[in-house]
Amino acid sequence: MVGLLFFEHGAQKLFGLFGAKASVSMFSLMWFVGIIEFFGGLLIAAGLLTRLAAFASSIVMAGAFITAHLPHGWIPIMNKGELALVYFASFIFILAKGGGKVSLEKVWINKEIF
Repeated sequence: MVGLLFFEHGAQKLFGLFGAKASVSMFSLMWFVGIIEFFGGLLIAAGLLTRLAAFASSIVMAGAFITAHLPHGWIPIMNKGELALVYFASFIFILAKGGGKVSLEKVWINKEIF
């Protein structure tokens, strides 16, 4: 679920889907963020390269919190950075645990399920 929700943020930035305008120019910093959100979210949702996708996504969320939210104060609910921190914590957990037993990674690479 976290991967699908993260994917939506990238789809908004890159393609203007889900009620947003595509407002980033190609090869800008926000375009790269959108690429990581879009593909990282899809990879995490599918369970492919989950640790790599979670690592990249956690860096994006740490950067988002530090640059966009932290200048407005230390308390996340007041600086509107709670979503970035929830994503960050989720990606750190996924980075530590991997995709799990039913991930495509487990099925394709290790040929195991259950």
